[in-house]
Amino acid sequence: MVLSRIWSAFIIIAIAIASIKYISSTHYKTIFNDMVVGKGGDTVQIASQSIATVSPLVKDNLMKKNDFTDSRIHYTTDSLKQNVKIYRVQEADGVIGTSETAVKICLGLIGIMTLFMGFMSIAEKAGGINLLSRFIQPFFSKLFPEIPKNHPAFGHMLMNFSANLLGLDNAATPFGLKAMESLQTLNPNKDTASNSQIMFLCLHAGGMTLIPVSIIAIRASMGSKTPTDIFLPCMIATFAATLAAMIIVSLYQKINLLRPVVIAYVGGISVIIGLLVVYLVQLSKEGLDDFSKVLSNGLILFIFLAIVLGAVYKKINVFDAFIEGAKEGFTTCVKIIPYLVGMLIAISLLRTSGVFDVIIDGMKWVANVANLDPRFVDGLPTALIKPLSGSGARGMMVDTMATFGADSFQGKLAAVLQGSSDTTFYVIAVYFGAVAVKNTRYTVIAMLLADLVGVITSIALAYLFFA
Repeated sequence: MVLSRIWSAFIIIAIAIASIKYISSTHYKTIFNDMVVGKGGDTVQIASQSIATVSPLVKDNLMKKNDFTDSRIHYTTDSLKQNVKIYRVQEADGVIGTSETAVKICLGLIGIMTLFMGFMSIAEKAGGINLLSRFIQPFFSKLFPEIPKNHPAFGHMLMNFSANLLGLDNAATPFGLKAMESLQTLNPNKDTASNSQIMFLCLHAGGMTLIPVSIIAIRASMGSKTPTDIFLPCMIATFAATLAAMIIVSLYQKINLLRPVVIAYVGGISVIIGLLVVYLVQLSKEGLDDFSKVLSNGLILFIFLAIVLGAVYKKINVFDAFIEGAKEGFTTCVKIIPYLVGMLIAISLLRTSGVFDVIIDGMKWVANVANLDPRFVDGLPTALIKPLSGSGARGMMVDTMATFGADSFQGKLAAVLQGSSDTTFYVIAVYFGAVAVKNTRYTVIAMLLADLVGVITSIALAYLFFA
């Protein structure tokens, strides 16, 4: 019911804002067309700053001529070439293009889902999932008291969290969907999210990640001199968001976290992460890149090898087990299409109607009135869109880096915000859609509160490390 109301509110607010803009100004006469078929020609001024503070590439081009345009940003300078006004060409698909994009996402997911679900099927038949369940059961049994001892769901969830930890998004989704299906078998009310499903999904959305490989790669491609300097703030921010999710859901479900087992596991994980940070900060950029590639890709191959060897030892028909799981992965991808289309078109309406621009302008006004450093507001578009769209947030992060420079405060803050949490509404639509859960109860509220903790932590860390 909560998700239904939020979805309806998104659509109503977007159309209402668009109608007000259409009536109040002649500059928005195509706004309804933009909301349906998309927009790619709106140019808005987003900043005015000293030319000394923009990125080196932009500065070089500006000093050669009076304006400069790249694929998404337009810059102009005054006659003395001391200040630069920055404009962004806002591009966004309308509801028609977004519907097509949602289906393409699901089609692109089919190959990955069939691959990992196939290997998951082999692991289940060989007893590997039960082995993982016994390993993590002492800790998880306190967070998931409704799950029976040594249930396969423990192993599925551990695989999902491990994939998230290593930044393996492609592997995390199949493992997570398999975990949701396992939890659904224990759910007495199939239309309503169970306590265990809510706890799992909120922990998953916390997005605890060791090394944000994709963000580091983007910063390097955009000319950052120190592309890896955001990995420590990202790690701390995701840890804070995940811990917040655990605490928030535990309060809802009246789970006592002050138990020796819980404290021991959380403390142990914290110590391991701390030791890893001490090791990683001593590595060069090349060393960090090599470490992350070997750790992530090497672990995937090791898992595949361990699963196959275990299945051969148990005399399992390996290929038939793979095919059985792969078929399940294909079915799951088709099943989530309607849920993903519904969520993404609501998000598209918010973007094309200019709702986010209204929010950002309002926050800048508040920051100026309160006499606060307004630089953090320029990084917030990434945070605002992240719960709604991962690709949209990535685009906003790139826009911020292109506008202010990859090594600027705003650029670094946007990178940390991009890595601080998962895509809340996308996760809800896909994961609950896969098991046909309609009543998500307090999942949305808990996940958004955890996102807020991640955003606040990211801003505080950005001022601590980069101001």
